[in-house]
Amino acid sequence: MTLRFPAVLAAATLAATPLAAQTAWDMPTPYGDTVFHTVNIMQFADEVRAATDGGLDITVHSAGSLFGHPEIKDSVRRGLAPIGEILMSRLANEDPVFEVDSIPFLAASYDEAEALWGASRGAVEDLLAAQGLTLLFAVPWPGQSLFLDEAVEDPAGLQGKSFRAYNAATERMAELLGMTPTQVEAGDIPTAFATGRVEAMITSPSTGVSSQAWDFTSHYIDVQAWLPKNMVFVNTQMFEALPEDQQAALLEAAAAAEARGWEMSQEETATQIAVLEENGMVISEPGEAMQAALEEVGATMTEEWLARAGDAGQAVIDAYTGMAN
Repeated sequence: MTLRFPAVLAAATLAATPLAAQTAWDMPTPYGDTVFHTVNIMQFADEVRAATDGGLDITVHSAGSLFGHPEIKDSVRRGLAPIGEILMSRLANEDPVFEVDSIPFLAASYDEAEALWGASRGAVEDLLAAQGLTLLFAVPWPGQSLFLDEAVEDPAGLQGKSFRAYNAATERMAELLGMTPTQVEAGDIPTAFATGRVEAMITSPSTGVSSQAWDFTSHYIDVQAWLPKNMVFVNTQMFEALPEDQQAALLEAAAAAEARGWEMSQEETATQIAVLEENGMVISEPGEAMQAALEEVGATMTEEWLARAGDAGQAVIDAYTGMAN
């Protein structure tokens, strides 16, 4: 049999050409399709697809359908998924820098949270880079605020109240405020209040709405104790394997997603607080005495965090303090 080498070579050349070249990426995320973080990420994926003329096609797998939240970071690090999203403070056991945005009352507004992110972003990028990951963008959740079953203006009024805690930081915060912490998962909040296990909690207005907090609390104090962030990152080797124009398109879409996501978070805050008010809750800002007590708690917990975070943590706080001043 005579081989027709020109035809074979032509077929091989055709197979190597980018006629049907497309990079398909699967992206695991922890939250459902209606959560504003996921809505933002889906728009990010659409913009990447459009900017690359379909050359980079990101399919978003929401609600932990591809990998569960605890598995997402390692799945991206190992190249099982090229890109993913997680709550940044989930990595606190790896390095305290990852939990800097969850120190109560360190950054208690969107402006302060943005300044803290500016101060800590480089350190977060370095930690991820050491694991072969490249940070793309980060977006905060609405601030964590106080839900109470009565009006409390003086911090002394918090003394002895049973308080819903959900991690070590909220337990410590309760102790510093003279409250009694009790571990309660989000799904058990209504029952815990109904049975008298807890009388107060700190959570986002979004969780307040989803748990119908007006059924068991009457007052919402908008302290925005901390604004924890979700971050999106990519496997560095897989990112660098992309053509340069696709890399640029991805970074441009990421910058747009970060700016848009911060705006969406603020809109979410305003919308959900309005729902709380519509359902009869009294919305207020903390008074001077309450604010001073909360800031004192923040200072104590910041010092405790610095003891764990060392020089890297001190550098972040120094940079943040410089921005704030």
